[in-house]
Amino acid sequence: MAARRHVSTIALGASMLLAVPAAALAQPSANSLLGPAWGVRPWLNQYGVTFGLSEISEVFGNTSGGLHQGATYDGLTELSVGVDLGRAFGLSGGTVNVSAFQIHGRSLSQDNLSNLNTISGIEASRAERLWELWYDQQFRDGQIDTKIGLQSLDQEFITSASAGLFANTVLGWPGLPSYDLYAGGPAYPLSSLGARVRGSQGPFTLLAGVFDDNPGERQFNNDPQPRAGADNLFNLRTGALFIAELDYALNAPSAGQTVVGDGSAPTSSGLPGTYKLGAWFDTAAFPDPEFSTLGQPLITRLDPTGADAGAQRMRRHNFSLYGVADQTIWRPDPAGARMVNIFTRLMGAPGDRNLIDFASNVGIVLKDPLPGRDADSLGLAGGYTKLGSHAIAYSRDQNAFDSDDGYFPVRSGEGFLELTYQYVPNGWLTIAPDAQYIFLPGGGIANPNETGRRISNELVLGARGNINF
Repeated sequence: MAARRHVSTIALGASMLLAVPAAALAQPSANSLLGPAWGVRPWLNQYGVTFGLSEISEVFGNTSGGLHQGATYDGLTELSVGVDLGRAFGLSGGTVNVSAFQIHGRSLSQDNLSNLNTISGIEASRAERLWELWYDQQFRDGQIDTKIGLQSLDQEFITSASAGLFANTVLGWPGLPSYDLYAGGPAYPLSSLGARVRGSQGPFTLLAGVFDDNPGERQFNNDPQPRAGADNLFNLRTGALFIAELDYALNAPSAGQTVVGDGSAPTSSGLPGTYKLGAWFDTAAFPDPEFSTLGQPLITRLDPTGADAGAQRMRRHNFSLYGVADQTIWRPDPAGARMVNIFTRLMGAPGDRNLIDFASNVGIVLKDPLPGRDADSLGLAGGYTKLGSHAIAYSRDQNAFDSDDGYFPVRSGEGFLELTYQYVPNGWLTIAPDAQYIFLPGGGIANPNETGRRISNELVLGARGNINF
């Protein structure tokens, strides 16, 4: 019903625009549908103010597997405003940014799939929400900058430029922190209060920060999204999340050049790449997926005739190590757009306190795949998310303890493949047909609709559209 209302609103707005004389409409520019927006953009720009408005809409459906087959619509409207404090108030190097969004539609992963590697990075509970609100100050001509305020870590940490082409959630913010941190960590659709510093010297960049580790102000296993609001902005009760990352840029282009072809030959003769090593550490306590405080398997708490097994054991602290690599492996014309990029990302965490103890993804992207389509991209990626050792042991305990009451298969991990093509007819519109295949959904969980069977592998087909206004 909410999706139909949203579509009806768009249709009404479109019909109203059609009734306006053409001369009164904003003319599209290279990167935005509204262009100068009736002169508002250039007027604000002279005071250092910029704004962005975008809409992502997508339809996905599973043609096989899952709890049942069907399709859903979901979308994300985002508004952002930035203020250059140097131009506005004379504070050189200072920037203020605020962003908010409205999430609409339904989640196919939640309704139909029950998978770990959810199929879209914008899937979330429907809401209107303030996202980021921060102040950034640069020093030494931008070699050092500090940022403080509400931040979403997926905008800067553990990122892969090539992986951004894909829809699957874990090719953006990885699956390991999504399941192992409180509320999935300070990442879309939530953010946390924190401070971040960045320093660059030659090909090296160091990112480090400390953040509130619980953006939802909830216990670990409770979904924070339904009540995420003003009362969640400054929660410092659970613990602190420390994160640091060292980036190395191989054969980086000179200032003013890009790695995707800007018509000028790069000064370096080598192919560009980016390599990252990082870690995060959380000071909070985390629940052991298998054992109680008395050292008994948690599953024994379900036995009404047995002795008290105790509460779930909490283990002090949590951490993860990760590495990311993006590398161009083929570029026939150094000044052209056509190239092949590959990427990979590996993460590990302790298996005694985490649902996921290992996650990986890898992919390949061909830029300018067809003649005359230099802005388009074709990509193939995949990944594997492994359950932690104690989470696997819990499912094994459940299988043994409740074998007479139902089917409880031992879980292991979930894999997926994604094939996508990003069609860019102009700078403000992209359309991306997409296909994904999920192996062992949920790591191999039982299908509640079919006795004695796991949820079957899932084929998901769909498309995403993105408009920059």
